[in-house]
Amino acid sequence: QVQLVESGGDLVQPGGSLRLSCAASGSIFRISDMGWYRQAPGKQRDLVARVFRGGTTNYADSVLGRFTISRDNAKNTVYLQMNSLKPEDTAVYYCNAVDLGVNYWGQGTQVTVVS
Repeated sequence: QVQLVESGGDLVQPGGSLRLSCAASGSIFRISDMGWYRQAPGKQRDLVARVFRGGTTNYADSVLGRFTISRDNAKNTVYLQMNSLKPEDTAVYYCNAVDLGVNYWGQGTQVTVVS
């Protein structure tokens, strides 16, 4: 089993920045890809960004140019730097990791963007 613990969610004004972190622990074999998803009230959980072990990334169109995902393989940690935040970025952000083909999820961290 792999445990994921997120941190960094907060309340911020539009235009502000936040950095989310997610650390994986437990019986880790070799995490292939890690990512961030988000879910706003009444909406489905959507991909925000993913980073593969070799460093390849992909992003949702809505966050391109504003968010940056990175990972530290030695620490089994993934980060999400969020800049120029907008009210529509408000959601619970979930960390995801894939190890031996199994998906693992964190408990979520709330990001609220409000004036």
